[in-house]
Amino acid sequence: MAIKLHLVFQDRVGIVADLSRRIADRKFNIVAMEVDRVDDLAHVYVEAEDRQPEALPTDLPEALGDIPGLLTSRAIDTLPQEEQARRLRVVLDNIADGVVAVDAAGRVTTINAAACQILNLDQDSVPGMDVRELELGDTAILDSLAGRESGDVKRTLVTPSGRFQYFATCRPIRDAQGHIIGAVEIAKDMQEIRMLARSISEPAQISFSDIVGQNQNINNLIGYAQLIAATDSIVCIRGASGTGKELFARAMHTASGRPGPFVPINCAALPEQLLESELFGYVGGAFTGGLRDGKPGLFEVAREGTVFLDEIGDMPLASQAKILRVMQDHCVRRIGGSREIPIRARIITATNGNLEKMVEEGSFRQDLYYRINVLPIHIPPLQERLDDLGLLAEHFLFTLASRMGRPVKAVTAKGLTKLRAHHWPGNVRELKNVVDRAAILCPAENIDERFLILAHELGDGIPGQTRQVQTADPGKPIKEQLDRLEKDILENTLTRAKSVRQAARTLGLSHTAILNKIKKHGLRVSRPLRVE
Repeated sequence: MAIKLHLVFQDRVGIVADLSRRIADRKFNIVAMEVDRVDDLAHVYVEAEDRQPEALPTDLPEALGDIPGLLTSRAIDTLPQEEQARRLRVVLDNIADGVVAVDAAGRVTTINAAACQILNLDQDSVPGMDVRELELGDTAILDSLAGRESGDVKRTLVTPSGRFQYFATCRPIRDAQGHIIGAVEIAKDMQEIRMLARSISEPAQISFSDIVGQNQNINNLIGYAQLIAATDSIVCIRGASGTGKELFARAMHTASGRPGPFVPINCAALPEQLLESELFGYVGGAFTGGLRDGKPGLFEVAREGTVFLDEIGDMPLASQAKILRVMQDHCVRRIGGSREIPIRARIITATNGNLEKMVEEGSFRQDLYYRINVLPIHIPPLQERLDDLGLLAEHFLFTLASRMGRPVKAVTAKGLTKLRAHHWPGNVRELKNVVDRAAILCPAENIDERFLILAHELGDGIPGQTRQVQTADPGKPIKEQLDRLEKDILENTLTRAKSVRQAARTLGLSHTAILNKIKKHGLRVSRPLRVE
């Protein structure tokens, strides 16, 4: 029978020797011992098992009681190393990647639950096995034991639970002197890697909380869109250009919980032949210049997600007929193919045109109009929701500042008055352009009306700079371009100002700030200015 004890001694020389002799005298064998020194105390953890059947575990603590310096003694369930190993096991078994570790001889010392699932092994029976018995399919972990670089290895395993592909990364384990004492392999599921890559390459999901507004009409519209988001019915989003039709479509897709992706396509941007090949795909050899094995269309790519047909009113009549058939039959046929491919994607359409007038003129099919107009959404122009203008400006300023790592700026009261007086033909998109431009060009934290340059004012030039400065250089970093703009603004303002302090007031800067900026850019004015 074994016993585990936690003994606390006043620290001194010879504690372990005295304790070992006393345990041996009582015919107990030491299985494990740990010593931890804390301040002037020595904490000794020992596991011992008796060699004589008649001995009782309680005999041992009594026999140790008169060892010099012993302060306390108590029985414990686990030694610190055992608890540490248990916690490590919990951590490893909760890691999604497979982990296999071996010693210098190639015997498995550690394997977690994920690795056992990948290799179809019993976790309790693997420790102690030779790693060669695991049939990993290559010698990557053995190469690491030998100090050879193996790099990342792509493996395919066929197990009773199916075909499994994963990447294995192997590295040697070294001791404090740098000697190899083992190796570890980490296996990552290829499917998880693909999902991670997709999450990085795809735009972030948009939800209804990303739609900024306090206007009652917009709030009612959001409530209506949330209500119909979970249905499979076709939705037609109507609204002028720049009102946020795609934003609503993406929010509806997110709220629907559909497992497939959101797949947008601008029907007005592609010619008829290319539009159909993108929507429906094509088989190999369907036309010159196509991929040899063909290509799936966006309806197939969407799977059980959402296909967003933007500007559907500009779709050619021939393509309209094919889209109508997809909506009716819920299947597509690739160009050049004969097989019907079922689709489960939800369809959301959008247009900034007058579909009713287009039906009358014969440029839009009446049957398609009735098919997509089951659940219409009408997004009002910005001119009808001017009470949202301030919130939208704040949102765009915050977003830009976060992206550039700069302090958040604000629009002054006079600036907001100017914005509210504009009729906004470009709607929210135009407002974003105006606010972003002002945030970049205005050197002060508060943006006044002079830097809120509207479309019809662009020809007049931006305050403090020439028309030439407005042109961005895509070949240079944004910080370099912004510094150049700041320098040009300072030069032009200083040229017109009677003093440095007046230039500071014009730009909304403190006296010290403008002096620092003049020094930063090494500016020299053509005439002397009063520093005041």
